[in-house]
Amino acid sequence: MERIVALAKRRGFIYPGSEIYGGLNGFWDYGPLGVELKRNIKDAWWHNCVTTRDDVVGVDAAIIMNPKVWEASGHVAGFSDPRVDCKDCKARYRLDELPTSAQIEALVSEVAKGSVTAEQAADLLMAEPGDHFAHMWRSIAKKKITVEEALTESVGKCPKCGGQLTEARQFNLMLPTSIGAMEDSSSRAYLRPETAQGIFVNYKNVLDTSRLKVPFGIAQIGKAFRNEINPRNYTFRSREFEQMEIEFFCHPSEADKWYATWRQARFDWYVGLGLKSDRLRLRDHEKDELAHYAKACADIEYAFPFGTAELEGVANRTDFDLKQHQNHPACIVKDLSYFDDETKERFLPYVIEPSGGVDRALLAFLCEAYDEDEAPDEKGNPQKRTVLRFHPRLAPIKVAVFPLVKKDGMPEKARAIYEECRRHLAAFYDEKGAVGRRYRRQDEAGTPFCVTVDGQTFEDGTVTIRDRDTMKQERIAGDGVLEYVREHLHI
Repeated sequence: MERIVALAKRRGFIYPGSEIYGGLNGFWDYGPLGVELKRNIKDAWWHNCVTTRDDVVGVDAAIIMNPKVWEASGHVAGFSDPRVDCKDCKARYRLDELPTSAQIEALVSEVAKGSVTAEQAADLLMAEPGDHFAHMWRSIAKKKITVEEALTESVGKCPKCGGQLTEARQFNLMLPTSIGAMEDSSSRAYLRPETAQGIFVNYKNVLDTSRLKVPFGIAQIGKAFRNEINPRNYTFRSREFEQMEIEFFCHPSEADKWYATWRQARFDWYVGLGLKSDRLRLRDHEKDELAHYAKACADIEYAFPFGTAELEGVANRTDFDLKQHQNHPACIVKDLSYFDDETKERFLPYVIEPSGGVDRALLAFLCEAYDEDEAPDEKGNPQKRTVLRFHPRLAPIKVAVFPLVKKDGMPEKARAIYEECRRHLAAFYDEKGAVGRRYRRQDEAGTPFCVTVDGQTFEDGTVTIRDRDTMKQERIAGDGVLEYVREHLHI
């Protein structure tokens, strides 16, 4: 993970937010390559879920909504996490992020028996090398402390320093703001913690202004904000993030069918864009995991270097949300039911919700694409190569064009090819440094093809084109570069 983070910073994918002021925990900025990758992910999602379907339309709701929306949805009263604080170092944790006493006891026993190493135990509990927990695992492994002493030193203790933790307290995750000139209770509003409610409050508008009939979906991509107690794992758990969500409205009797359809379709989307390894899985929730409003839910999970975690959830939310809004005293629309002209039936639709994170998807695609192998340098000696093997649909740059040297008309010819390509797809021009180093820079950017104009170009009109993954080079017509790239990338 450290190598991936370093590459993302070095090549302009992701920067710490406000870095020149020391950063701000839980906030990240996307650089030139990162913003292209992010845009490609969102475009691929929108094309798959909206553009190519006739039963899904889009909306773009405001980030700040009437605060009564969040009362009706249950966020004001119940959108909270239990937190604990260390009395010594003042570190703050979500209670569900800390290992339970049963987990610690089982792990301590395994370390004591030697079936799990101290390093593996530290990784399982995501302990940093200098943390109290990491030191404890090493002490158990070296027989410096007993199992009983280890339990005493870990249960209810701070993973970082070993200090005593406070009792759990509820912590609301919504970020408040004020609307208007005065700051009082009447001006209180919130930055939305999810995009879903912007869809639910516009359900009636979309139904009345379009020719859609149930079943149909409403899609939205947008920012959301959560005052996370302990942002961690790079961009995975942040305080500002972007969601890709669909609320698909259907007849209650068809909800199970549509849930199964969307569950598989969303998993297939990730596979189709390159998450083809055994690190991707589809996991159904057990009954005790389900949210109180959900009839069924499945998580699309990915095994990141820091652990397996959710990329996207697909849930059958029943009619909970529409019912909450139409029953709220402040809602001026008291009937959100749907009347079927053909069956003459009136019903409150059930909702199937595929809800994914743009930032989490980007991180998964970045981790999956990262690879290290060997490539010969200018003298033919094998050297370590870092490469991002992005799916062509997602690659921030599709083709890079180089002149072999900055003379003999090569830059002019190379730039002409580049100009033709960039009118149709993302292209990059580079004439600085040895051509081998230029290849390495583009490998680290995930660019599928590199084109080099050389002396032979002026003899027979051909150029060298190099494949990122195989490093195979072949000569093609200089005026056929765009067609070649499009054909091989299927774009």
